[in-house]
Amino acid sequence: MEIKLWKVHGSGNTFYLYETSDEQEMDWVQLTLWLCDEENEGGADGLLLICPSSQADAKMRVINADGSEASMCGNGLRCVARYICEKLEVEEAVIETMKASLKVRKESPLFEELPTYSVEISPVSFELSTLPMVYKGKSQVIHEVIEEFSPTIHFTAVSVPNPHLIGIVEEHYIKHQSHQFLLAHYLNNDNEYCTDGVNVSYVYPMAEDAIYVRTYERGVGFTNACGTAMTASALVANLNGVVASTEVTVYNPGGFVKCIVEKNDEIYNLLLIGNATVTAIYTAEVIDGTFGWKSCERTAEQKNYDKCIQFVKEQTAQFLISEKA
Repeated sequence: MEIKLWKVHGSGNTFYLYETSDEQEMDWVQLTLWLCDEENEGGADGLLLICPSSQADAKMRVINADGSEASMCGNGLRCVARYICEKLEVEEAVIETMKASLKVRKESPLFEELPTYSVEISPVSFELSTLPMVYKGKSQVIHEVIEEFSPTIHFTAVSVPNPHLIGIVEEHYIKHQSHQFLLAHYLNNDNEYCTDGVNVSYVYPMAEDAIYVRTYERGVGFTNACGTAMTASALVANLNGVVASTEVTVYNPGGFVKCIVEKNDEIYNLLLIGNATVTAIYTAEVIDGTFGWKSCERTAEQKNYDKCIQFVKEQTAQFLISEKA
């Protein structure tokens, strides 16, 4: 049996994308573990599975590199948005995810000729029970110092719907990642606060309309970017007066995106806008539950994205990591 996969990324958050008409077609966890092995074509952060939907144009499932399944992925959704919009020859579509059906749309490029898509990020909740997270019997943690985590960092817990712990930090916490690594590693193993793990992002304000975000992603580790984390970080920065604009540029190790943060009748409307890049199209062979490559056709799109990376490096040179965890 032969299968065709796209290798894609949003802000350097890399995935394989595969469309199936049968969600029981094969063992997706085993496929994902094989695809994400760094020794295999450089690996990836996960598998984006596109399935039929009875309520939208398609359904997206996200299998993380460790085999766990995420409820949403903003960077991945942009890549799925491109695949579906190009397949259906439309500029707007609706994609079913685990918690909601979300609108997606083709947008004007943010940088040169990069294919760019916007995706809705929803639902939003600050209730700790939705992460889940337990802390001193509280129902919410919003811009609050958690002494057990740090005596100085203000944290906000939010689900979008993936669970996120967002810390507003000083520059040295971005330049040196050891504190974030130790906290995130603890919260994603046996602990009394986040029994299912949590994405941990450190956010540094760069300007009234720009932030820098680095994320330790549940099921992945430090990643070039996490779409829901960037959107949640823009929301938290706006909510707590860290930025003044409702349109926030979010820089990250893998590139940059734009996040729109709006509130209507106590409901947050969040939009994530960024690249959806195809780096290669692979053909793989599946025989008796084992996998192997047959062919690979690389695109020219990454060369254009490399220019974007150089631009981001120039904008964020002060955040180059000087200490590894």
